[in-house]
Formats: sequence, C-alpha cells, structure tokens
Amino acid sequence: MTLDNPAFIDELPLGSPSRIVRFRHSLWSRVLGRVGSGVVVLWAAVTLSFASLQIAPGNIVNLLVGDQLPTPEVEAAIRAEWGLDEPLIVQYLRYLWRILHGDFGRSYVLQSDVTSLILSQLWPTLKLTSAALVVAIVFAVTAAVLTAGRRWPRRLASAAELVLVSTPSFWLGIVLLFVFSFTLKLFPVAGDKNFSSLVLPALSLGLSLGAVVSQVLRQGLENALEEPFALTVRSWGCSDLTLRLRHCLRHASLPAVTLTGWLVGGLLSGAVITEQVFGRPGLGKVTVDAVLGKDLPVVLAVAIFSALIYVVLSTLVDLLYLFLDPRLRTRNR
Repeated sequence: MTLDNPAFIDELPLGSPSRIVRFRHSLWSRVLGRVGSGVVVLWAAVTLSFASLQIAPGNIVNLLVGDQLPTPEVEAAIRAEWGLDEPLIVQYLRYLWRILHGDFGRSYVLQSDVTSLILSQLWPTLKLTSAALVVAIVFAVTAAVLTAGRRWPRRLASAAELVLVSTPSFWLGIVLLFVFSFTLKLFPVAGDKNFSSLVLPALSLGLSLGAVVSQVLRQGLENALEEPFALTVRSWGCSDLTLRLRHCLRHASLPAVTLTGWLVGGLLSGAVITEQVFGRPGLGKVTVDAVLGKDLPVVLAVAIFSALIYVVLSTLVDLLYLFLDPRLRTRNR
C-alpha cells in the first residue's frame, strides 16, 4: 500500500509522520478545491455581466453613457476603453483582463472611477452583512439549544420563528425603528456613525435568517440527543446544557452550516433594502442610484462585487465543514 490509499492511512498509528503528511495533503486539496470552485463562480459572474451588455437592446455606447447625451469625445473614450471596434472575443478578453486588475471602467453619469466609488461604499455593506450574520448565528444557536427536545419552549420558539421568516426585512426594520428609535430613543434613526447605528439594521436583516437556521439546527440537536453517545455523556454526570453545547451541537451543525451558506446571498440582497430603510451608506444606495440613473458600469460592478462577497462567505462556510466534521478531511474513508 502507498500513501495514496486512504485505507492505509487509517491503519497508521495516530501521530505517525506518514499519517500527518497524508492528512495535510488531503486538507489542502479540499481547500484548493473550494477556492477553485469559487474562482469558477466569479468567472461566470463576470462573463454574464459582459454578455448582458452585449445582448441588451440598443447601442452599447448609449447604454454606458446612461441618460446623458454622448458627445464625440465621450463616445471615442468609451470605444477605446471597451475596445468596441475590436472583435467580440477580443472585447471579452480585454474585459476579463480589466476586471482581473480591478478596473471596472468609468461612470459617465457620476464622472467618477467605478472602482473607487464601489470601494468607498463597500465597507459599510460588509459591516452590515457581517453583523447580520452574527445576529443570525447567535439567535439560531440560542433558540435551538434552549428549546430542542422541550415541548412548550419548542412550540413557542417555532411560532416566533414562523413570524420572523414571514416578515420582510424592511417591514421589520420599520417596526424596530418605531419602537427603539422613535418611541424609546435608544438607537439613532439613520446614519453610520457608531456601533449603535448598526444594531437595528443588523437585527432586521439577520433575525429572519436566524429563524430559518434555528429550525434546522433544532432538528439536528433533537436527533443528536437520541444518539447512544448522548446517553454515555449523561452517565458521566455532565449537565444537560454541557451535553447540548459541547457534544451535540457539533454533530447537529452540519445541515445548519450548509443552509447558512445557501442563504448568505439573501443577506446581500436584503442589505440593499435595509440600507435604504435606515439611511445607511453602502452598496444599496449606490445600486439604487445607479439603476435610477441608468448607470450601467456601476450596476455591472455592483453585481460582480456582490458575487465576490457571496463567494468569499460561502467558501468560508464550506471550509468550516472540515473543522466541524473530521471525516471530511480525508477522502473515501
């Protein structure tokens, strides 16, 4: 047998050099596989953005200029920038090369570089999305751990989760503003000055996601609590909360992590509306302004940046599998 045979690795003693080498090789191969699939998704997003520009009705120069009337100088600059006088395959390769170097062109509506515009508004959106994801995870874990296998707490939590899932994020945001900003005056109404201005937007965006994930996580916890290892842990004298957090939660988390990875895209689309409701800066305002002003270069850049954020977050979720389940770190075990 050789190190390429996974069965041989299982027969090696723990801590042996051959087993460590095999483990590291398998781990890195899976990490590179996840990253490679993310690169393919990004390439597909860039290709679709280029194709949408080509198949859109009308002249490409007029589409890129927006509502403004193109002057001969502007038209010449656009043709030179996009290579419109070149064959289609050359235009596509030039577009890929520009995107690869972070060049998304120029907004002729705003008279600004698109990359600089997006980067200036990217951080507020990333803060909101990350905070909403933290809210979703905390809510899901807390609700699932405290109510799994308990009849009445489970029913009450399920009812609350159904309400949250059925409530649009913008409507929940309006309710939170009315209660905590206008009535109790605990949080600011709009802006992005400090941490307090991030609380309500993150809650309105993350609670619905957390409600979905908690239902899956609770079911996994209830199944784990019925496993033989749970009986063994109880016989050691461990408390019920320790059993749920230290032993069952890890077993139950894989389906919830998978679902979270799929729903990350919902955070990005929901952030566009949430930023408008709370008057926050970010890609949401940039996107709305670009759509209303028919600023196509900015719209395409926002779509690609959104795909990038989604790929990064979903790749991190995929890599989390390797740490949650050791069986995924080796092939064909």
